[in-house]
Amino acid sequence: MSRRAALWIGFALVHALVAWLGFAYPNEPMGDVYRVYEPWSLEALQGRGIVGITEAWVYPQLALVPMVLAHTFAPIAGYTVGWAILVTLLDAAAFAVLVGRGASLPRRTAAWFWLAYIVLLGPVGLYRLEAVTVALGIVGCLWLVGRPWAASMLLAVATWIKVWPAALLAAAVIAVRRRGAIVGGAAVVSVLTLGAVALAGGAGNAFGFIDEQTTRGLQVEAPIATPYLWGAFLGQRGFAVSYSFELLTFQVTGTEIDTVIAAMTPALVLAMAAVAALGVVKAARGIGFAALFPPLSLALVLGFIVFNKVGSPQYLAWLVPSLVIGIVVRRRVWAGPAILALVAALLTQLVYPLLYAGILTPEPVAVTVLTLRNLVVCALFVWMVVRVARLPAPARRRAEIAAAEASPSPSV
Repeated sequence: MSRRAALWIGFALVHALVAWLGFAYPNEPMGDVYRVYEPWSLEALQGRGIVGITEAWVYPQLALVPMVLAHTFAPIAGYTVGWAILVTLLDAAAFAVLVGRGASLPRRTAAWFWLAYIVLLGPVGLYRLEAVTVALGIVGCLWLVGRPWAASMLLAVATWIKVWPAALLAAAVIAVRRRGAIVGGAAVVSVLTLGAVALAGGAGNAFGFIDEQTTRGLQVEAPIATPYLWGAFLGQRGFAVSYSFELLTFQVTGTEIDTVIAAMTPALVLAMAAVAALGVVKAARGIGFAALFPPLSLALVLGFIVFNKVGSPQYLAWLVPSLVIGIVVRRRVWAGPAILALVAALLTQLVYPLLYAGILTPEPVAVTVLTLRNLVVCALFVWMVVRVARLPAPARRRAEIAAAEASPSPSV
């Protein structure tokens, strides 16, 4: 059996397993698909209103596209299975671009990493919009140097589905030499999207997803919510986990919660700006794409998670494109971050859906596992920021290599 064939067999087995786990696991990890994606898309198809156009929506407007496309496969075995088929096909397209002819060891390693990550993160990574954006993000990152216009347009489409790929675009603008192509491709997609929204009569709701996000409370899984979750577990007065029927999420309450909520959006903006500024400094000093883009993009993506008021388990899927491109360009250097990310993915699956009841009515094991997951994510964020900060300028790097080569070899 060829290595390429083994990869594709692994791809098929992994997607079949994870798709099945969505039905086998407790707490409905595929619930969003039939509870919200299907009703939203049916409303649009039946002419009863279009979210993001006729009303403000929590997602950017292009998020409705994959929801509608999943109906193409719904006659096979229902909408949820149709969604799984759609995601599998998108993943297959991205997988084909990544693997190619199977001759590259780094690309094969990155492919196996992606498959392992899908298994460890579990069905929540398949039955959410993140699955669509990850596939687009992987191809976009792989094409940044050779096909910057196409890469930028793919990443922009992903951003208009879920906002997080904006971190990949920001890192690309900083690290890719053909910045005009990156900005131009993103601008074309954004203008076309906003033009279509305006023509459909939804100009007033074009950026409704921003308002929806900024007015949210602290979701129970978010890193910043960890002290409040422990307060609820320890029975501290005023600390609790409660359900928001408006946002369909579980949130925390406790002392000074409104102050923390108000501070998180400015903190997120400042953190992202600081990481981006660090990347700009490194790019100005001549750091190339292969060294700068993977850690910078991952730091920005992790910043979206660490400083976010929302901490949905599927957010861990965001790490995949940066890690894949990191493994492709510098396989050995990225072994450590990849392993740590796999640990975070496994802890996330343990939290949701397996131990989720112990989060909602706080129990020691579940709260501890979630705390460990959040610590791992924060540690990975710090690691990536430090890695970017320590990137040596090319001249310095050449001097270090020359000095190492000139130094006498130690005696045996």
